Amino acid sequence: MTYSGASFFETGQLVGVLTTQPLGRVLDYKAPEGGCHLGAFVEVPLGPRKVLGVVWGAGAGDYELSKVRSVIRVLDAAPMREELQAFIQKAADYTLTPLPAMLRLATRAPGLGDPPSMQKIYRLGEGRPDRDTEARRKVIAVLEEYGGLGFTLKEVSDMAGVTSSVVKGLVKQGVVREEDTPRDAPFPRLDPGRPGAELTEDQAVAAEALRAGLREGVFGTTLLRGVTGSGKTEVYLEAVAECIAQGRQALVLLPEIALTSEFLTRVQARFGVKPAEWHSGVTMTERRRIWKMVGQGQCQLVVGARSALFLPIQDLGLIVVDEEHDTSYKQEDGVLYNARDMAVLRGSLCSAQVVLASATPSLETWANAEAGKYRRLDLTSRFGPAVMPDLRAIDMRDERLASNAWVSPTLRAAVEARLARGEQSLLFLNRRGYAPVTICRACGHQVGCDHCDARMVEHRFLKRLVCHQCGETKPMPEACPACEVEGKLAAVGPGVERMAEEAVALFPQARVATLSSDMFGSARALKAQIEEIAAGGADIIVGTQLVAKGHNFPNLTLVGVIDADLGLQGSDLRAAERTFQLMRQVAGRAGRAEKAGVALLQTFQPEHPVIRAILTGDEEGFWRAEAGERQHAGVPPFGRMAGIILSSTDMQEAFDIGNALARNDAPIRAVGAQVFGPAPAPVARIRGRHRVRLLVKAPKGVALQGALAQWIAPVKGSTQFRLAVDIDPQSFM
Repeated sequence: MTYSGASFFETGQLVGVLTTQPLGRVLDYKAPEGGCHLGAFVEVPLGPRKVLGVVWGAGAGDYELSKVRSVIRVLDAAPMREELQAFIQKAADYTLTPLPAMLRLATRAPGLGDPPSMQKIYRLGEGRPDRDTEARRKVIAVLEEYGGLGFTLKEVSDMAGVTSSVVKGLVKQGVVREEDTPRDAPFPRLDPGRPGAELTEDQAVAAEALRAGLREGVFGTTLLRGVTGSGKTEVYLEAVAECIAQGRQALVLLPEIALTSEFLTRVQARFGVKPAEWHSGVTMTERRRIWKMVGQGQCQLVVGARSALFLPIQDLGLIVVDEEHDTSYKQEDGVLYNARDMAVLRGSLCSAQVVLASATPSLETWANAEAGKYRRLDLTSRFGPAVMPDLRAIDMRDERLASNAWVSPTLRAAVEARLARGEQSLLFLNRRGYAPVTICRACGHQVGCDHCDARMVEHRFLKRLVCHQCGETKPMPEACPACEVEGKLAAVGPGVERMAEEAVALFPQARVATLSSDMFGSARALKAQIEEIAAGGADIIVGTQLVAKGHNFPNLTLVGVIDADLGLQGSDLRAAERTFQLMRQVAGRAGRAEKAGVALLQTFQPEHPVIRAILTGDEEGFWRAEAGERQHAGVPPFGRMAGIILSSTDMQEAFDIGNALARNDAPIRAVGAQVFGPAPAPVARIRGRHRVRLLVKAPKGVALQGALAQWIAPVKGSTQFRLAVDIDPQSFM
C-alpha cells in the first residue's frame, strides 16, 4: 500500500520501531527491502519471536550496526498518522503509562498482519431443520440474535457452544447460508443529505452552531447540555452529517453497550445505513475490518465504547462523547485513562470538533465551560409534547414498612395507579444482586470472598454468591462457613433481584422485568430485553444504574427511587455530584412522550442539600455550590490529584514501600504538592493482592507528572509487587 503523507525510509536505513512488548523503549531495525513509511505497521524479530510494531521515527544509531536486524515485512495497513502517534505519546506522558502499553490500545484487532483474502461467513438462511436438536436451536438462536451480521465458522460455533459440524449440517439444509466475502470490505457510505428530524428552535440554533464550528476546520470543544429528553442526539447527528459532507470521519462514544442498539437505529434512519460498531460485544472479524477500514478512510462513522478513541482513523473531524459525565469513561484497570479527557486531547491534535453531551455534566466540564475554555449550548425543554417529570420526595421517616420490605405505601399506591392506566413504572435501586450481605444468625459471620476483603453478594437467579471486586463465585452454602450450623444464613439488605421479588409479591397481576448488567449472557440479549420493554413488554421495570443511561421507554410515567440516600454515604469527594447526576438521569426516564411523568425519591433525609437540589431542579445553583466547596478544598477541578496504588501478595512489602515513599517525598514537596498516606485501600485485598494507597494533592497549575515520575523512579520491589499511578482518580477504591 502506498502512502504519500509521511516520511519515507529507504532500504537498509535505520528506523526506530515501537513494539507492543513491555520493553519501555523504541528499538533500532533496518528498513526492509523496498523501504517503509513513518508510521508503518511492521513485523519485526524480537529474540526468537515475530512481533507487531510501528515505525516511530529514525533509528537512534546507538547500537552496533552489524547486530541490527531488519524489519521482516510491512503490513498491508495504512500507516499510523503523525497525529495518532502524537496522541499516544502525549496520553502516555499524561497518564505515566509506558508507550508499549499505550500502543496496545491502538492495535486491539486480531490478524492485522494477514494478507487480504476471501473468507467464508455464515448467516441465517431459510426454513427449519429436518430434525430439531438443542445444538441446532443454539446456532439458529445466535444468528437470529445478531440479525443480518455474518460470522466465521469458528465464531458461530463458539458463540453457540457447538461443534462446527452442527453448523455445516444446517448449511446443507439451507437453514444457514455460507457465503464468500472479502475479509475486509469497505463500509457502506452514509448519506448526509437525507433529511433529519424536524428540529425545535433550540435544537436548530445548537445544530447550526456545531456545523459552523466544523466549517471553520479548527479544534474546539462544546458542552451540549440539554435536559433529559431534549433531543441532544438529533442535534449532534446534524454535526455528524456536516462532518461527513466535508469528507471527514466522525466518532461517537457511548458509555454503555446496551445504548448502541437504539442509537444505531436512529443513525440508520438519519443516514440510510448503519455505522461501524466498536465495543466488547463485536466479533474479532468485525474488529479487524473496522480497524483496517478507518485507516483507509473507508468507514465514515464509528459508534463505540471508550477504546474506539484509539482507532487509527484517517481524518477525524468530529468526536462526540455522549453522557460525558458517565464514570464508565474512566478505565480503572490496565492503562488508567479518562476517555472524555483523552477525546479533547485527540481532537486538539487533529483539528477536530469535540462535543461533550449531557443532561447533567461533570463538574470538570461545567467549570471549563464557565471559564470559557469550552463553548456551551443549552437545550432547555423536552422535544415535542413531552414535559419534565414532577419530582417529589417520600419521607421514609413517616412511612410504615415491614422489616423486610422496601417499597413504601406511598410508592406502592403510585405504581398501582399506573397499572390501572396501563402505564409503566420503574423501581430503581443502584445495587446489583439479591442482597449485599449474607450473615449467619447463629454466630454473626458475614460471608466474604476468599481472595478479597469484600463481602460476597448473593445472586439468587444464579444460585451463587459473587464477589463484585474479583468476580469469584461460589455456590450458596447450606451451612455457615464459620460455625457450620445449617439453616441460619440470612440475606441482609436489598439488591435489585430482591426488589424484583418484592414487586412480584406486591403486584401479582403485573409483568415485572429486571434490568441489571450481570443478568444477561450477552450484550445482544440485554439490548433485546430493552427493546422489548420499550415496546410495552413489561408493566414494572426493576433496574440498576443501567436504566439511567439514555434509554427511552415511551410509556414509562413513574420512577420510584428506592434509596435516594445510598450514594451520599462515604467520603468520596464526588459523592454529591454523582448522586445528583444519577437521580436526575433516572428521574428523566419518566414522561418522555405525551404522558406526564412523576419521579418519587424515597429518602430518610429530604432536607439534605443534594436531595433538595434534585427536587427543585436548580442545577446551576447546585453546580455553583459544589464548585465553591471544591475550590475551597483545593480539589479537582480546582486542584490536581494523583493516586498511587501499591499492591503485593505480601502486605508488609506494600506498606514498607508506601512508608518509604511518604518519607522521601522531596520531589513532591518541591512542586508545592502534598502526600497523604500510606493507608489501606477501602477494599484492602483483591484477588489475593494486598493494596495500599497514597494520595498526592497539588495546586491547579503544577506540572505534577514530572515530579511523580522522579518520586517513584527509585522504587524496587519483589516480582509480586506492582505500582500503578492514577492521574485524576475517579474512584478511591
